[in-house]
Amino acid sequence: MGNWIINNGLSALTLVVWMGINIFLFVYFYFRYDLRDEFYYTRHILGAALAWARAPAAVLNFNCLLILLPVCRNLLSLLRGSFMCCGRSMRKQLDKNITFHKLVAYMIGLMTAVHTVAHLLNMEWFKNSRRALYDELSTALSSLDDTDNGTYLNPIRSVSATPTLVVFTTIAGITGVIITLALILIITSSMEVIRRSYFEVFWYTHHLFIIFFAGLVIHGAGRIVRSQTTTNPPHNHTFCKNRPQDWGKIKECPIPQFAGGFPQTWMWVIGPMILYLCERVLRFIRYMQTVRYRKIVIRPSKVLELQLVKAGFKMEVGQYVFINVPSISQLEWHPFTMTSAPEEDFFSVHIRSVGDWTEKLISMVEQLPEGAQGPKMAVDGPFGTASEDVFDYEVSMLVGAGIGVTPFASILKSIWYKFKESNPMLRTRKIYFYWLCRETHAFEWFADLLQVLEREMEERGMGNFLTYKLFLTGWDHSHTAHVMVHFDEDKDVVTGLKQKTHYGRPNWDREFEQISKENPTSVVGTFLCGPAALAKTLEKHCISYSDVDPRKIQFYFNKENF
Repeated sequence: MGNWIINNGLSALTLVVWMGINIFLFVYFYFRYDLRDEFYYTRHILGAALAWARAPAAVLNFNCLLILLPVCRNLLSLLRGSFMCCGRSMRKQLDKNITFHKLVAYMIGLMTAVHTVAHLLNMEWFKNSRRALYDELSTALSSLDDTDNGTYLNPIRSVSATPTLVVFTTIAGITGVIITLALILIITSSMEVIRRSYFEVFWYTHHLFIIFFAGLVIHGAGRIVRSQTTTNPPHNHTFCKNRPQDWGKIKECPIPQFAGGFPQTWMWVIGPMILYLCERVLRFIRYMQTVRYRKIVIRPSKVLELQLVKAGFKMEVGQYVFINVPSISQLEWHPFTMTSAPEEDFFSVHIRSVGDWTEKLISMVEQLPEGAQGPKMAVDGPFGTASEDVFDYEVSMLVGAGIGVTPFASILKSIWYKFKESNPMLRTRKIYFYWLCRETHAFEWFADLLQVLEREMEERGMGNFLTYKLFLTGWDHSHTAHVMVHFDEDKDVVTGLKQKTHYGRPNWDREFEQISKENPTSVVGTFLCGPAALAKTLEKHCISYSDVDPRKIQFYFNKENF
């Protein structure tokens, strides 16, 4: 349990606080509408469906306040910089912004479903009450009209009106339909299979959030849920509820008056909407700034390397940028981790061909004349990630899968520069680097950097500073035979490095045991850029191999999230 707290304690606390606020809001507003006197007559017609409609609305307001904040990239980068003095655990929460965004979205979806079903039932009760299918009191309440002496309670104003007519002819009804449809499209297009196979569908439907928020702000203006207002003399429902025939005829029972509640949703969401608007303005400003190509290289395995220059651009290790190519799409921005080091006078990205957008970009570049500038490009960023903290640990464990090695290219390059300049600020004393690839060609573009580092460490007598292991997870029989023939050579036949390539997947228990044995009292930062299945495995091992005693080895798990 203690090991779990080390890696997940603050995340769990954040989740508990968030869920606690949701539960509090639901319970508070449920009992408010279920017990308070001003809703007595409304409850008489609608029953428990009134509280079941209003309680989810309060939870929706809270979560709609939160939903935009995790995707304000510049705000998160600002907060990450502000928390540099507050410890890695606080900053680690910012790296889980997309996970939190999804949790909030699930809550919005659930509460929207409950809210919608409850209001559909309410419309049915209103209709039946208007048609005098219930008791005398319900009929009397539904018959109230806007007059000098009273106001209506039932939004269905005639016997012939249907709930469908009310839904499509009232502000609350029309906006409710619009925001529900928008939400359904947003959530369904966010499914993993659609997002990975049809990213453009996900991207464009996600921008329906503009319609969703516009409808949400207007929705409450319909004031479809009405409560009893104070009259002079007061209408005492305890005395008058059994005397509807005497309403307006005796002093004790004036005609009850009702009014819709003041719209409150806009007060919940106006702040985040302004923040997000500022975010988009800043992105537009960056969109207009000129980006120049320094170098364009097509690497093996259809990996495109772009070396770019932009005025005033400053980065840290492991950060990422969003790239837009207007000739492909004016609206699509895609995240790419930078592979350059902060010490270099340019920034670079490596782009693998996956999906329509990347395929079009690589195809455009392949058709360029030699030495020509690439297509017009806009760059937004840089933005912080977990990898920024790699030098805060005395021991770092870096795990990359496929193109997921890109953030570690930046880190390893920066280390090379720091050693070259004898930087005294380098706190890290040991790095373990693991790279898992399916194809041998994928190693080629990165092997040059490892060869330079390998030579640099040996020349400085620090051969033990960097331990790296490359794992080839896919190969055929002809490759195996070639490796066996050249096995006794000093350098690996795949990479040209002294460290031989491993075949198959790592035995993570053996790797963690080795790191624990070599660093018994260290704090080890474990960084992953790779698939979710590998993340679960590594996080589990970080928990298992962390010692409860804070003076002994601790593993802190960090994952890149886009």
